[in-house]
Amino acid sequence: MSRKLRIALLGCGFMGRAHSNAYRQIKHFFDIPFDLELRVICGRDPQRLAGTAAVWGWSETATDWRAVVERPDVDVVDIALPNSLHAEVALAAAHAGKIVLCEKPLGLSADKTRRMADAVRGRPSMVWFNYRRVPAVAFARRLIEEGRLGQIYHYRAVYLQEWARRTDLPATWKLQRAAAGSGVVADLASHLVDLALWLNGPIRELAAMTHTFVAGRDVEDAGLFLARFENGSLGSFEATRFAIGCGNRNAFEIHGARGMLAFDLEDMNRLRFADAGEAESLQGARHLLVTGPDHPYVSHFWKPGHIIGYEHTFIAALADFLTALDRGERFHPDFEDGHRVQLVLDAVERSAASGRWERVTLSEDAPGGDAMAS
Repeated sequence: MSRKLRIALLGCGFMGRAHSNAYRQIKHFFDIPFDLELRVICGRDPQRLAGTAAVWGWSETATDWRAVVERPDVDVVDIALPNSLHAEVALAAAHAGKIVLCEKPLGLSADKTRRMADAVRGRPSMVWFNYRRVPAVAFARRLIEEGRLGQIYHYRAVYLQEWARRTDLPATWKLQRAAAGSGVVADLASHLVDLALWLNGPIRELAAMTHTFVAGRDVEDAGLFLARFENGSLGSFEATRFAIGCGNRNAFEIHGARGMLAFDLEDMNRLRFADAGEAESLQGARHLLVTGPDHPYVSHFWKPGHIIGYEHTFIAALADFLTALDRGERFHPDFEDGHRVQLVLDAVERSAASGRWERVTLSEDAPGGDAMAS
């Protein structure tokens, strides 16, 4: 028998649309033991809220998030607000006994994310690091776990966008430090770090630099850092909004003793793989179309060979969360995983300011120190 979960979504921007679509579409693709009621969507602009609610089927609208998180007819609070509000809202929702989901980055500092993770400890939580659910990325994880790459030597990651190079942009909170916390470090590098920790394990230390190209802008436009992982591999990371020609290039490349993997979100259904065990005359990167058979998630979407899109990553993430919720299992990435990402991002900010290598130390009291958790 299905049980009802009543959802409150806080935020009606780009991520509000992505989350709304996931709630609407999930039962079209996944067999979940919950009926999802889109109870209330909350934001600042009543007119925009009304339009969003009508399109996506939200029952009510509200403009006061504090009242929403206290409502007895809400079971799940989903936070898709500017970064500066994440901690305050999540702590209030946790105190009210709600299941809490939150967009990335989890918070503005490790102090805040530590409090957030502690507030939901022992209860279900989720951070919307949706790129873990790209089938090609999940398949890369499987190949790594199977030892197909052997000892890892290099991990390279870039997240390249171009939209912020314009100086005539309309006002957006992502370019305001008070609301965003930082620029590309919080917005783009958070995704890079989450995938790196998931695919390659903990980062031990790093050295970073950031730069702002637009005079007067109070967040960084670009950031780069080098890293040493606990497994002995070396990493390089670059995030920028000034990469002309790149719309949303979230990419990584991993080289090991036995092979290579490479992924680019702008070609999200493909994974490049090289096997060093093949005859030398046959060695080279092959392009795998990760749409089945025997690939992650594909049995839930279309027949093999039929590609999926960005929106399916949110649907699959939500399905995995609800499956874990039904089974009483821990879901990843949860708030503890989001806190580990923030520890790295804090080290990036410290290093960029100091010009020195900075250590990344996991909290000793953090439960389950395995950054490679599923």
